[in-house]
Amino acid sequence: MAFLRDLQAASPDARGRRWIYVPYDQLSGDLGLLASESPDKLGMILIESRAKAAKRPYHKQKLALVLANQRHFALEQAERGVAVRYVLTDATYAEALAPLLAEYKTIQVMRPAERELRQELEVLRDEGLQIATHEGWLTQPEDLGDGPPWRMDAFYRGVRKRTGILMENGKPVGGRYSFDTENRKPWHGEPAPASPPTFPRTAIKREVGALIEAHFSDHPGQVDLDHLPATAEDATTLWSWARAQCLPHFGPFEDAMTTRSRTLFHTRISGLVNLHRLLPRRILADVLDSDIGLASKEGFVRQLLGWREFVRHVHDATDGFRETESNYLGVDRALPPAFWGEVSSGLACLDHVVGDVWEEAYSHHIPRLMVLSNVATLLDTDPRALTDWFWAAYADAYEWVVEPNVMAMGTFATGAVMTTKPYISGAGYIHRMSDYCEDCQFHPKKNCPITRLYWAFLARHADRLAGNPRMRPIFASLRKRDEKKKACDADVFEAVTGILTEGRTIQSEEIPT
Repeated sequence: MAFLRDLQAASPDARGRRWIYVPYDQLSGDLGLLASESPDKLGMILIESRAKAAKRPYHKQKLALVLANQRHFALEQAERGVAVRYVLTDATYAEALAPLLAEYKTIQVMRPAERELRQELEVLRDEGLQIATHEGWLTQPEDLGDGPPWRMDAFYRGVRKRTGILMENGKPVGGRYSFDTENRKPWHGEPAPASPPTFPRTAIKREVGALIEAHFSDHPGQVDLDHLPATAEDATTLWSWARAQCLPHFGPFEDAMTTRSRTLFHTRISGLVNLHRLLPRRILADVLDSDIGLASKEGFVRQLLGWREFVRHVHDATDGFRETESNYLGVDRALPPAFWGEVSSGLACLDHVVGDVWEEAYSHHIPRLMVLSNVATLLDTDPRALTDWFWAAYADAYEWVVEPNVMAMGTFATGAVMTTKPYISGAGYIHRMSDYCEDCQFHPKKNCPITRLYWAFLARHADRLAGNPRMRPIFASLRKRDEKKKACDADVFEAVTGILTEGRTIQSEEIPT
């Protein structure tokens, strides 16, 4: 293997070193001992586990992103003088690390972000594994406050006040903590969307691509080496592009969707941020220093400093929702085959987003929330099945990300633990914020089944939701809805769920009107 030969040639003498284990999502030389100790005093262990890669049907591009970045990071650290032990294994991380603990006696690791890895490594504490604080986060557990329930708005305001970020004389810059109401413009073609950069095909990337095709050919999706950022230089290139091309227009069009661009003005850095190839503190500092409109600046800061940090804390505090409600609506329908791209659903919005995901392991957060999660929720899909799908499908997805975002926000499976209501809509929202409806067999104002699915969902779950203060106006409208329409709503739900469960494409003539 060319990578291992190059790494062995670059790695210095390993004797007399202090050893650390660096998990796959802590790939930064600016964190922990890699930042505070001299490179010639450190040894670093990296583990490439095929057991992890095979555990779920991860998108090939996600596997490529993790493996290529980890391998490039290994070489980068070896070249600066860190001794590197790179372990290729079919075993688990703990099984691979155990003999190294026996050899080195003590190994330090920063607390892994993923609960799954934390649980796996726990058995090694008594064997000499020392777990230090993860330095990649921007906030502290005490910022979350007492609860549940917890609310992101309160968390975000508290962090802003404590840190002074976007604050002047104790008040928020611009007079408001959030400019979300100004960040809801649909996109109608102008300004031109940002076109993501391409990156050089390194030998490591090519080797990783070949490895994935050899060992994980049954995984969904495809590897796109040209759009795979993996080196430190690639990370800098992506962030420079994002600052110049995306941030100036990010805010106003943050919620917009279109068939003409997956990106619009989203930065596409989440995959590298979650791997810590791009450090959140660097990104935050650069955004605060950027000469962009306040709505765009605050909107981006809210995503990075507010929502991302908030979901991490909630996930920790609830032990991944194992200590709270996790199926509030009591639904258990299977995820339709259409989500795996096995068949067209017949709903243009869903099919377009699913196609984007399996082609690139990416879509921005509004298609995730208001198309994928919305449709799945309206179909009474098992929230765990949908969550596991997101975990496998998206390149930036890890359990601390997807479980709060999908189970709590996307499906309301955790009830009021961290969100106040289900994020659901009929066809009107999708039509208003996108052009997905233009090529659909259904008309958003006449016969789109998503609208009837919306009303049917409310009727089915009225016992759980009707008392929600934020949903009282909606249920007032439901009570006024004609009984014939309610009956048709229920019939549409049965027809659509039946067709999609069977793996067939919805035809307009099959849907009751």
